[in-house]
Amino acid sequence: MGPRCLIPLALLGAAVAWPQDAREIVRRSIAQDQLDWLRLKDYTWRAQSVEKHLDPHGKVQSVKREKWETLILDGEPYRRTLEKDGKPLSPQEERSEQKKLDDAARKLSSQSPAERERRLADAEKRRKREFEFLSEIPDLFDLKLEGEETVAGRPVWVVSGAPRPGAKPRSGDAKVLLKVRGRMWIDKATYQWVKVEAQTTAVISWGLILARLNPGANLTFEQAPVGEHWFPKRLVMGGNGRVGLIKRLSQEEEVEWSDYKKFSVDSKVLTDTPPK
Repeated sequence: MGPRCLIPLALLGAAVAWPQDAREIVRRSIAQDQLDWLRLKDYTWRAQSVEKHLDPHGKVQSVKREKWETLILDGEPYRRTLEKDGKPLSPQEERSEQKKLDDAARKLSSQSPAERERRLADAEKRRKREFEFLSEIPDLFDLKLEGEETVAGRPVWVVSGAPRPGAKPRSGDAKVLLKVRGRMWIDKATYQWVKVEAQTTAVISWGLILARLNPGANLTFEQAPVGEHWFPKRLVMGGNGRVGLIKRLSQEEEVEWSDYKKFSVDSKVLTDTPPK
């Protein structure tokens, strides 16, 4: 649920007292989180999702399951399917996935140095822009330091927030923040997000086909340390809405990430068998 100018050169040293101002805690946590999102391009990982579609009474109508791995092809992530609906791919599907991977790698390797440099520069800009709107949270929200807890053995600050009346976002992407309230669990040692819970408070619309997400939709996002960085661990979403004028949506989705590995230029990604 997958980039972030905003990056400080470093956190303050340990000799400096931790801030007790919720706004400053959140500001530092966003800067650190965006830094680690940029580092994701140096890693490969695996993920799996379970998507449940519900009827108007909350009964499960269908379930979609998928597993995949994300590889790095010449500086950019590439998603390769491993399982569908709880079953490994058939030999034919395996060959199809391998062909798509080979074709993508071949296309990238055929680029001229100038084309490659331009592509990577554009990808870096997208990564920074994709989550840049989060840097507006300290200015758009009334933030409250609720206290301290321990999560997974780590001391954390608990900060709650809701949009300030009359707040004006600087970017169009940040407008959606005015329709969300939530709570953050922030690691005291690293300023990383251990967990974030959010709930929509108004209808959110997007896209040319006018997809709508109704108030009351919930999101829980968790992260965990991977070496010196923190990366996504789990995302749970649930809510209902509408696509266009007719199709109603009600669903729950859970995504889990694991097996992060530092990518090496010597790693072989064109294999007949997915890496273990």
